[in-house]
Amino acid sequence: MSNYDVRFAEIEAKLTLAEDLLETLNTTIYRQQQHIERLERDLRAMRDQVESMSAAGDPAGPRDEIPPHY
Repeated sequence: MSNYDVRFAEIEAKLTLAEDLLETLNTTIYRQQQHIERLERDLRAMRDQVESMSAAGDPAGPRDEIPPHY
C-alpha cells in the first residue's frame, strides 16, 4: 500500500467515526428536546392548576399551614 492509500484509509475511518458521532449527538438532542417539551407541558398544567385554585379562593388546608414552631 502506498502512503496515499494509508492516509486515505485513515481519513475515511475518521470520517466514518465523525458521521457516527454526529448521528448519536442528533439523537441525543432530539430526545432532550422531547423531554424539555414534556416538562414544559407539565409545568404549564401545574401553573394552571395553582392559578385556578388561587382564583377559586380555596382556603389553605391543614397541610398548607406553617407549623407553630417555625
